[in-house]
Amino acid sequence: MKGAANLRTALLTTFALILCLYSTRGDYCEVNLCHNGGTCVTSVGEDPFICICADGFGGDTCNLTETGPCSPNPCKNDGLCEVIAPTRRGDVFSEYICKCQSGFEGVQCQINVNDCDQQPCKNGGVCRDLDGDYTCQCPSPYVGKQCQFRCTSLLGMEGGAIVESQISASSVHYGILGLQRWGPELARLNNQGIVNAWTSATNDRNPWIEVNMQKKMRLTGIITQGASRMGTAEYIKAFKVASSFDGQTYTTYREGGQRIDTVLVGNTDNDSTKTNLFDPPIVAQYIRIIPVVCRRACTLRMELVGCELNVYSNTAGCSEPLGMKSRLISDGQLSASSSYKTWGIDSFTWHPQFARLDKQGKTNAWSPANNNCSEWLQVDLEKTKRLTGIITQGAKDFGVVQFVSVFKVAYSNDGESWSMVMDEKTSNHKLFQGNTDNNTHKKNLFEPPFYAQYVRVIPWEWHERITLRMELLGCDD
Repeated sequence: MKGAANLRTALLTTFALILCLYSTRGDYCEVNLCHNGGTCVTSVGEDPFICICADGFGGDTCNLTETGPCSPNPCKNDGLCEVIAPTRRGDVFSEYICKCQSGFEGVQCQINVNDCDQQPCKNGGVCRDLDGDYTCQCPSPYVGKQCQFRCTSLLGMEGGAIVESQISASSVHYGILGLQRWGPELARLNNQGIVNAWTSATNDRNPWIEVNMQKKMRLTGIITQGASRMGTAEYIKAFKVASSFDGQTYTTYREGGQRIDTVLVGNTDNDSTKTNLFDPPIVAQYIRIIPVVCRRACTLRMELVGCELNVYSNTAGCSEPLGMKSRLISDGQLSASSSYKTWGIDSFTWHPQFARLDKQGKTNAWSPANNNCSEWLQVDLEKTKRLTGIITQGAKDFGVVQFVSVFKVAYSNDGESWSMVMDEKTSNHKLFQGNTDNNTHKKNLFEPPFYAQYVRVIPWEWHERITLRMELLGCDD
């Protein structure tokens, strides 16, 4: 014990001499005062310097090994360590237990449970294992968490649920001295009569016919049919399909993975039907059929196939997590206006990729470089989805409790033109109430829900520093 005391005295004396030497120069970190990989930082508080220690080390200069069953944390994959015996851990598992995050198991949460082992996806769906969850990539026309439902309802062209005012066209053919009007409202599958289909005008070089579904729908297919005019068969032999959310900006349909517009094969006579399925399905309010090759004239009767969005959702209110915590949303889909570095150290950067609900670690959330209302955290969902809510959470930075207490939400379909979520009562930007501590979940619902590919969270008020972990809620539409 006496030898240890003498050694400690010698170390403190040497340490004091070093401080004395470098205090005259004002830079205590020019020598390596921090041991075991610790980082030296000056001008923080009243101390001339502090050491930020690597995991497993402590003390003023990181010269001490942390002890105890949970120091350093033996639990993997963000597992939480709980002490059950207050002694050194060594290699013994009985002195602590690891409370594993969903999707992990094992004494130290080291095993990622493969949720795809039970083959949950039906009807040819391809399973992808996530952290604590799974997702099924469903072939059209199947939908649902497990691809268990068929989205193949007839949407109302033949039955009349789609009314005349919802159907429009680039032009109309008038026959027999203008007495016959082959208008778009006649383009209904199996329509009967002498004038029973839509035909474009003879001089229309870029014909199209369009249906406004009046709300966003999932389209999984189209059934087409020609007609007979003056005893001669007319039909569309090949066509493209375009879609839009607003009736102004259109996207031409492309099959999965293709870089060129898909040309669909149409009819071969005036009366038989031809069915084309969309894989992937089309989510849109406006659906436009664009003839490419016509036989004698561009004449069409048709039916649209699909279903309402979320009609087969297996979670009430379409409120399933969209993938921040499970990592279905990848790091590359997350971006921010800036990122904060604790004491300017790169290894303590609060990246947007850390903004995942319940993430653990010393830097375990997003924090921007500045505390102002122009900062934002952005999620690219890679396709349009229905957003119904958000869960937010704060964090700690070396013991300091930090969180966002009020925030706004913006959304976009192209990442350039943005809309704010509005408060229907005041017609102003909606102010969402955020967190009151560093760890509790705070859930806010979007009422009404909105559709978007890009979502931005804009901090408006905060405690200490803007710090955010989050999860988005909605449906994969």
